[in-house]
Amino acid sequence: MRPLRLLSVVLALALPLAAAAQQITVSAAASLTDAFKEIGPKFEAAKAGSTVRFNFAASGVLLQQIGQGAPVDVFASADQETMNRGNDQKLIDTATRKDFVTNSLVLVEPAQGAVGLKSLQDLSAASVKKIAVGKTATVPVGRYTKQVLDNAKLWTVLEPKFVQADSVRQVLDYVSRGEVEAGFVYRTDAAVAGDKVKVAFTPTGHTPVTYPIAVVAESKQKALAGDFIAFLSTPAAQEVLTRYGFGKP
Repeated sequence: MRPLRLLSVVLALALPLAAAAQQITVSAAASLTDAFKEIGPKFEAAKAGSTVRFNFAASGVLLQQIGQGAPVDVFASADQETMNRGNDQKLIDTATRKDFVTNSLVLVEPAQGAVGLKSLQDLSAASVKKIAVGKTATVPVGRYTKQVLDNAKLWTVLEPKFVQADSVRQVLDYVSRGEVEAGFVYRTDAAVAGDKVKVAFTPTGHTPVTYPIAVVAESKQKALAGDFIAFLSTPAAQEVLTRYGFGKP
């Protein structure tokens, strides 16, 4: 009987480990929140016994977390620069890196009481007191915004009006609540906000908004992490991403 008891103990200990072995954590840019929350259950249904957990924040913040040892399996960034830093710091498995969606930068206003902005130069008007922008150090949308305003020679001019945000979704919140007269977000975020904001126009003068994704170098579940990345190319996932306004790379 003693060997049977020992086997029971081993199995009892192994079962929780087996369950945990089928779980991955995906750290993804804040702008992917709604689409990935819908894709998650579809992936779990396609991959029996698997569980995917999400962690959404600004791409730079997520990379900092990974660098500090956070147990993450997949990293999806809203820009190439952040992923490049991850590569330089040897935090990602470079062989698994791929671009999987594109987006567009837009200037939005509150739906109620909009100033009626037509151009970047209009942001200099006295009627525009506050402009929400992502923090350039950690928020990709902030860097795209700076490129646009630098090219228009307006960054320094407008800087006193800036309200710094920790993520693109915080920019969206500031505009939605009417706490600022304008803000730079992605087209997909503007769509999620529905009738709370209106798109004033689509600025130009920035690098293309492409999203790279990769397996994290220290992942304990690289196979399943790779399966999640592959799943993003399936019709089921593509339908969701397209519906939320993301483009193909």
